Amino acid sequence: MTKFAEFAMATRKKTITIKQVGSPIRRRHDQRETLIGLGLNRIGRVSELEDTPSARGMIAKVAHLVRVVGEQTTDER
Repeated sequence: MTKFAEFAMATRKKTITIKQVGSPIRRRHDQRETLIGLGLNRIGRVSELEDTPSARGMIAKVAHLVRVVGEQTTDER
């Protein structure tokens, strides 16, 4: 791989857009806190997050309450 290709890959940033579709009522407290950590706390809210393993884990924890709307790759320049 060339140095330019390595640099281009290092400067790309992936983001995930998620939307809350389920209510946190009658859910465990840690699931509510996870929704707040994701920037969601009402049905219909949309949040854009950086695609990291921790964000993916949080989404997996409340997968029954959220929907992934889209994924984007942007260049940092």
